[in-house]
Amino acid sequence: MKHWKKKLVVLLALLGSTQQLSAKELTLCWAAWDPASALTVLSKDFTKKTGIKMKYVFVPWTSFASRFQNELNSKGKLCDLMIGDSQWIGGAATYGHYVKLNDFFKKEGISMDDFAPATVEGYSTWPKGTKNYWSLPAMADALGWVYRKDWFARPELQAEFKAKYGRKLAPPKTWTELRQIARFFQGRMIDGKKVYGVAIYTERGSEGITMGATSALYPFGMKYQNPKKPYDMQGYVNSKDAVKGLEFYKSLYDTCSPPGHSNAYMVANLDAYKSGQVAMQMNWFAFFPGIVKDPNIGGSKSGFFANPRQKVAASVLGGQGISVVSYSDKKEDALKYIKWFASPDVQKKWYKLGGSSAAKAVLDDPSYPSSSPFASAFLEAMGDVKDFWQEPTYAELLQAMQTRLSDYVVAGKGTAQEALDKLVEDWTEIFQDDGKIK
Repeated sequence: MKHWKKKLVVLLALLGSTQQLSAKELTLCWAAWDPASALTVLSKDFTKKTGIKMKYVFVPWTSFASRFQNELNSKGKLCDLMIGDSQWIGGAATYGHYVKLNDFFKKEGISMDDFAPATVEGYSTWPKGTKNYWSLPAMADALGWVYRKDWFARPELQAEFKAKYGRKLAPPKTWTELRQIARFFQGRMIDGKKVYGVAIYTERGSEGITMGATSALYPFGMKYQNPKKPYDMQGYVNSKDAVKGLEFYKSLYDTCSPPGHSNAYMVANLDAYKSGQVAMQMNWFAFFPGIVKDPNIGGSKSGFFANPRQKVAASVLGGQGISVVSYSDKKEDALKYIKWFASPDVQKKWYKLGGSSAAKAVLDDPSYPSSSPFASAFLEAMGDVKDFWQEPTYAELLQAMQTRLSDYVVAGKGTAQEALDKLVEDWTEIFQDDGKIK
């Protein structure tokens, strides 16, 4: 009997040590793309320093939001750390999906003043205007543009463009100039191949056309609400300036885009550009390191510019913060990862590996603007970014906008004014149901 008791004690001890070892592993959830691969390399340093192993669940962008929103809403324990989109922050805070980080930041001496203000506002805070932090800025991003610099430089095209428009064929400063360039290339033969002007976002299923169209709507002057009265949208979302911006975006789709480009988002735009179909494409800066390295269109063949201005300068905010999931059983170890990731040295290495740091230690370095062919354009874009609603009802708000924009821009239903008027009606109903409008 004693013999079996001894064996049982040993067995229990072994089981206990196994459980302890298995607890020293964190699962990080994010989208499947190049920066995620860079993060796996970076995080080897965390494992080396702490002994905590890292496991990853990376999901393609097409199902990223639905997959992890379902995980959070079901209070699942799959993810210890989540790099979630900026639009999720309101719901994640309100419904308790993320751990509030204020006390942790204070204890560890982590200051949000050490990160770019737009990323702190966009990725970390809820409610807006407060200093309640739910994420650490992790992946700074904005919507930018890439163009065929080698095509623009051709003497014969330079001469033809100068004769037609009275200016040099160069990256556009305004949306008016962008459309001129796009139409100049539309249907042109280059190296024996028919090419087109521009690849823009038109995807309806997730967020594509909203991210694309607001790239025009913001510079034309659209606002989500009255700055002095929250949720007062009439005359702001559907203002005359907003209508002009939406009409302009549709004109790009109708007259400057490749055939069949009616449901395009990030990957479709990259494919159109990499295959030599278009002179320009809109896309997130996070994809631009891959373009620089591409043997076919990288190097001197491609150039980059920030979102053009029109009435005002404005760019669409992308990017994400990293949060500790409140349902995790490993919150203490997850917080260790946040502390490690926040350090300036780690942020500098993150950038070198292909991530996009939001830390001032990286962005304010005098060498940063010349650190890549697109770094200066990125700084310009981040200086005037705007983001979509971050309300807990963001998914319903987003789907309404996706539908109204797609129906007008792609399907050609009604007018821009009608589309935006209906959008105001949709959003008013959503906010009424949520108790934000009486």
